[in-house]
Amino acid sequence: MLKIGDYQFQSRLFLGTGKFPNFDIQKEAVDVSETEVLTFAVRRMNIFDPEQPNFLEKIDVSKYKFLPNTAGAKTAEEAVRIAKLAKASGLCHMVKVEIIGCDKTLLPDPVETLRATEMLLEDGFTVLTYTSDDVVLARRLEELGAHAIMPGASPIGSGQGIINPLNLQFIINQSNVPVIVDAGIGSPKDAAYAMELGADGVLLNTAVSGADDPVKMAKAMKLATEAGRLGFEAGRIAEKTYAVASSPKEGISIGT
Repeated sequence: MLKIGDYQFQSRLFLGTGKFPNFDIQKEAVDVSETEVLTFAVRRMNIFDPEQPNFLEKIDVSKYKFLPNTAGAKTAEEAVRIAKLAKASGLCHMVKVEIIGCDKTLLPDPVETLRATEMLLEDGFTVLTYTSDDVVLARRLEELGAHAIMPGASPIGSGQGIINPLNLQFIINQSNVPVIVDAGIGSPKDAAYAMELGADGVLLNTAVSGADDPVKMAKAMKLATEAGRLGFEAGRIAEKTYAVASSPKEGISIGT
């Protein structure tokens, strides 16, 4: 069971809702993923204009918790305004703080991210904070009271997978709140690897919506997330330099 603030989830896969070829494929992918949390960028959605297409028109919104993000914000104040818009829309159970500091790499601004996290916590939001794989920054965010830390595996939308597993492992080991690996996941092996390292969940969008078959990929990500978590809980064998026979030698008769 994954617990974030006052919310509990069976699924450890968080799925974005953007960039699908059409709403029918989006719905089918969401269904097969068995996710319980859907994410969206508030500034990219016309959530208050009934004349605009409803990005959730095919989805039964009563079945999901929503994690709007503050993508597009450059300052903490902008992020807070965006979060309050999402709350006013009714599509907000938690909020993902996302403040990009570099338009080329889309890496987060650490200073404004810290400020926004603190401000939103003071306003009573359940806050999940997107950050780089900076170990110290992750600890500072937890100390502020963030309900979950969301380090990127690699740059947003790059599909490079986990490029710095050591730092990610450090963040997981030191954290007393859930760690959700976010950004850069490209394939099921990346999701499984994140979970094997001990992450509490993964958040992805492009890896599914941009796949040749988003529905099959959504199912693959579901299974990879589950397999990775089971592998982590089972405890893998230690790595050894030399071969070790898989069959015991004791009790075996040797012919002469």
